[in-house]
Amino acid sequence: MKKILYSPGEPSGIGPDLIIQMCASTLWSKIKTPIVCLSDPKLIEDRAKSLSKKIRLNVIDNVDQSKKNVKSTLQVINISKCPNTNFGKLYKSNASYVLENLDYGILEALSNKNVALVTGPISKENIISIKKNFSGHTEHIQNLTKSQDVLMLLASKELKVAIATTHIPLKKVSKLITTELIINKVTILNNELKSKFRIKKPKIKILGLNPHAGEGGKIGREEKDIMVPAIKKLRKKKVNVSMPMSADTAFTKKLLKETDAYLGMYHDQVLPVLKALSFGNSANITLGVPIVRTSVDHGTALDIAGTGRADYSSLKEAIKVAEDIL
Repeated sequence: MKKILYSPGEPSGIGPDLIIQMCASTLWSKIKTPIVCLSDPKLIEDRAKSLSKKIRLNVIDNVDQSKKNVKSTLQVINISKCPNTNFGKLYKSNASYVLENLDYGILEALSNKNVALVTGPISKENIISIKKNFSGHTEHIQNLTKSQDVLMLLASKELKVAIATTHIPLKKVSKLITTELIINKVTILNNELKSKFRIKKPKIKILGLNPHAGEGGKIGREEKDIMVPAIKKLRKKKVNVSMPMSADTAFTKKLLKETDAYLGMYHDQVLPVLKALSFGNSANITLGVPIVRTSVDHGTALDIAGTGRADYSSLKEAIKVAEDIL
């Protein structure tokens, strides 16, 4: 039977709120795949009180013990104790707890193809306090699953965008853009649009790094010297990928209709467009790894944690996408 594990992420943020609010809604029992939350039960109990939500916890030992979802009943696996269950402020003491839950979920999904991992928002700032080389969920999953390469894809009904480089300073992006990187990222995107989204012949648009896609080398040569040679090699392999496009005109209504996915060169090149069109209704999907992992499209929102103002629409979408892929 297919199962979904939910790792709430940062305890001080809205990750716990989302699952509690969803569990207390009529939607919960309509979700066919059993959902198990990886959390200290006390964290859920304390947060439910703050949210004025009456839910029952069913603490189980492993995912195989999970049953169908029942409104106001949350199935929980207790991996470790959460040192501080308060909300609205980061506590360094919680960093290890976050990683322990995340790692459990990754390894469980790795060992069982019928298990997907859905993740809530984490605080990279907090985890970096104990793990200096941590750069995000995506890279951490790549390392733990020993995957050769990985790709972050955010998807909504309106569009799908992937990112060649993720959480790095903008000044470092151009140094990382290589012909090999472009070939690898497009190949992953093309293959997994076929396997995970059942798109037979994916149409991929690739964005140039520079304004106007370099304008023939006048505003930068990365497109001409690096990206075009990569695209020519991909096209020889029958991959339907465009030549580098100017990001300021790539998302017109006409182009959106004829594109299955975009590949941007850096984080903020494509995500503002996705969030303008679909914020709260998109999901983050990790491609290139041997597990099914999706995530919400937003951050920890410490300022509204525990208030009941968190919107679980993105978690709903992340769960739906995980179900579809499973």
